[in-house]
Amino acid sequence: MATIKGRAPAKVNLTLHVTGQRTDGYHLLDSLVVFAGVFDQLTATTAPTLQLSVTGPFSHGVPTDERNIVMRAAKALQAARGVTTGAAITLEKHLPHAAGIGGGSADAAIALTMLADLWGVDPLPDHAPEVTALGADVPVCLQAPNPTHMQGIGDNLSAVADLPECAIVLVNPQVTVPTAPVFAALGEKRNPNMGILRAGMSYDDFCAWLGEQRNDLMAPAIAVAPEVEVAMNALRRMPLVGHVGMSGSGATCYGIVKNAADARQVARVIQVAHMNWWVAPAPIL
Repeated sequence: MATIKGRAPAKVNLTLHVTGQRTDGYHLLDSLVVFAGVFDQLTATTAPTLQLSVTGPFSHGVPTDERNIVMRAAKALQAARGVTTGAAITLEKHLPHAAGIGGGSADAAIALTMLADLWGVDPLPDHAPEVTALGADVPVCLQAPNPTHMQGIGDNLSAVADLPECAIVLVNPQVTVPTAPVFAALGEKRNPNMGILRAGMSYDDFCAWLGEQRNDLMAPAIAVAPEVEVAMNALRRMPLVGHVGMSGSGATCYGIVKNAADARQVARVIQVAHMNWWVAPAPIL
């Protein structure tokens, strides 16, 4: 039996501009996506059939049948590549779900990559219909760990200029923020695009640029879950934090700092003050 392991990093929307809405209801986005060095862990071993088990600190309530995006990704790859063998997959959940950091999408993306290797078939490209059908964040998560400019409904992806060296502190006040109500609460669906990301920016320039951008879902998310603003204010009070934002549709907020040591220091102070929050210092990959 062959076994393969992989890590699914947190996806962070440093910006998230909602620029329109199609007639089919899908929203058009313009976003700078990076990946943070905090991960879910996956292991897959060849087996006669597909099976999934979920462990880890955030395993509670995570389904193990086809409601789980990892199982749907595995079945999509099987069907697309004519695979007749299966796999025993273990998903170790360290990222909170429904948190705006693409936990499920990142899991599905790494599962597609791992299983293609395990089964000896060509991986599915990010634009494959089987991939886009899994969810809007799965194509961008296939770009990990590379920072990516994401546009359209998540299907228009391009590389970005090198970002300055920095780290990040992720803070989730342990509230669930469902995506659909947040989008439904967004009053204006046609907003300006993200600004041009210049090459060669310093850390201070990058933080200033981020301060000129937006997450158009922030106000609706705060209306749904006021704890999001509490988490952002906790980060804003930290002198080492150069920029504060919210990822995706929430509830995870982030603070940009210069380096890993600063990230650990900020995370330690916030965690002591809010013992029930999920707080994770991490490099930006």
